[in-house]
Amino acid sequence: MLRFDLLAMDGRARRGRLTLDHGSVETPAFMPVGTAGTVKAARWSDVETAGAEIVLANTYHLMLRPGGELIRDLGGLHRFVGWRRPILTDSGGFQVMSLAANRKISEEGVLFRSHVDGSPHLLTPERAARLQLADFGVDVAMVLDECTPYPATRDQAARSMELTHRWARRGRETFLGLQGEGGWGAQFGIVQGGMFPDLRRESAVAVADLGFEGVACGGVSVGEPKEEMRAIVEATAPLLPAGRPRYLMGVGHPLDILHAVGNGFDLFDCVLPTRAARHGLAYTSEGKVVIKHARYRTDPAPLDPACACPTCRTASRAYLRHLFMLGEPTAGTLLTVHNLTAILDLMRGIREALAARRFEAFAAETVRRLDFGKDTP
Repeated sequence: MLRFDLLAMDGRARRGRLTLDHGSVETPAFMPVGTAGTVKAARWSDVETAGAEIVLANTYHLMLRPGGELIRDLGGLHRFVGWRRPILTDSGGFQVMSLAANRKISEEGVLFRSHVDGSPHLLTPERAARLQLADFGVDVAMVLDECTPYPATRDQAARSMELTHRWARRGRETFLGLQGEGGWGAQFGIVQGGMFPDLRRESAVAVADLGFEGVACGGVSVGEPKEEMRAIVEATAPLLPAGRPRYLMGVGHPLDILHAVGNGFDLFDCVLPTRAARHGLAYTSEGKVVIKHARYRTDPAPLDPACACPTCRTASRAYLRHLFMLGEPTAGTLLTVHNLTAILDLMRGIREALAARRFEAFAAETVRRLDFGKDTP
């Protein structure tokens, strides 16, 4: 189902290899987000060429459209979408949190109304596990959690964390039952606790004791100040089992990834690189490029002379600006291909630095060289 080999250590930072049903993933790794079974503005061939070895899809969106039964009847999520490498699916906890006006959380699960047509749905830990493992057939299923919002008092964070633990036990029992029925895949637990280190410590112990194949840190990058997020990353990572993959959910800014890798995290996901691309912001080896700026109107240079992606090999900054200002969808595709390549190239550089035990120097040089500023123009 899952094997995690730790190949090198450099301080807290880890170089590893994750072996899953649909192939292996070199870690630290970034997972492009294909929420509804597609990475927006990109083809799977673009995603693979950029260097992705695993992608993320979302249970909430897929259960609503096209539905778990249809995906199962058409051979599972890999066959349905046409992606042959590993897939991890989020449980939908974060999306449900964002539906505050249209959902009710109880011990049983989350009763919510679809953002598509208003129809009622009940998502329980058991249903989340069955959707991901029996219907979708993914490599890694995330257990259903209550994503603690920000801000939250300590009492609110504690109650949310305790509910997450009770749901985790039920989700784990369902997963183990599916294995007995001939199922496959792996399941990750999720550590919650808000911005409170003592709750994070309690959650890490409780989740580790349930025997999940991997452990994630959730409830970050939900609106908290950067310094609070980084403090929780630093406090949580050492608490997670050393022999299992560690996943920091929803974090994708290059400098935040460097910080988290330095503290021992292995897996990351975020819509940031692709969303920024669709808004005309490109990550380059020398910082950000906001392609709509007038100074690029006559610029014949590639987006990033140091990049070998298809966009940088074929399109000038002037042409990309021309497409973007016209509102041509091709602009989003070309910039998405580049940004995916840029973030995955960063991960490759991180892995090489870890193998050579020079991560600290690599991170310092990258921080010095890159000034991304705001994430969107």
